[in-house]
Amino acid sequence: MAEFVSLAEGIEAVVSDGCSVAMEGFTHLIPHAAGHETIRQGKRRLTLIRMTPDLIYDQLIGTGCAEKLIFSWGGNPGVGSLHRFRDAVENGWPHRLEIEEHSHAAMANAYEAGAANLPFAVFRGYKGVDLPSVNPQIRSVTCPYTGEVLATVPAIRPDAAVIHALKADREGNVLLEGIVGVQKEAVLAAKRSLVTVEEIVDDFGPRNANAVILPSWAVTAIAHVPGGAYPSYAQGYYKRANDFYIAWDKIARERDTFLSWITENVLEKGPDAFARHAGSKREAA
Repeated sequence: MAEFVSLAEGIEAVVSDGCSVAMEGFTHLIPHAAGHETIRQGKRRLTLIRMTPDLIYDQLIGTGCAEKLIFSWGGNPGVGSLHRFRDAVENGWPHRLEIEEHSHAAMANAYEAGAANLPFAVFRGYKGVDLPSVNPQIRSVTCPYTGEVLATVPAIRPDAAVIHALKADREGNVLLEGIVGVQKEAVLAAKRSLVTVEEIVDDFGPRNANAVILPSWAVTAIAHVPGGAYPSYAQGYYKRANDFYIAWDKIARERDTFLSWITENVLEKGPDAFARHAGSKREAA
């Protein structure tokens, strides 16, 4: 059953040195506050898993937390490269980073397979592309019923899943709405999980048609962290901070400016710094 904890306690409980951790959120509800706490706690040798590693993984990579990245697209959305990710791959700074690249479809299917406790995912894909030639984890199987050759990838079963959600009720159930990505699958596939939330409520009230509720028994820990997805957005709470994504390109381009930003905005701050971004409720675009 989910336990209510502080953010620091939650990261300490679910993320350990050398573990694999999936911090998911597809444009929406990216767990930035949890990523910052991971940096503050100095976690090392992590295998980071994420369909779209963007700013938060650039920060984790640049501060030396990661030794491997499993992903399906990496970049600063709408802006350009992730300079700390690129520096690690091209120059080994702050140290070498092993990469394992997939397609979005492969990652989504691999999470589903992990959530179903299956050893691998099978799907139609990877036809006429080059990724299988550089990723030996991409293989194929012949369907015993039709003879069709299908793609396979290993199931994703992280040691830890970390996500941000809109609400938790006092029983420890969690509500996701809007773009939900693979957060549900990541939590169900993981050995342990931390969910940061905008609000803790008595009742979820009316729900959107695509609402997802994670039951308390599927979640390890919940931390109340208003604004915890900033600079991504939380539907109904705050908008995406597009200006910050643009600014990040300059901040992260050079090692010194990156490290100065990390010191000022991560190492010398706590999760309360995110609360000012939550503001009053307003519909996110």
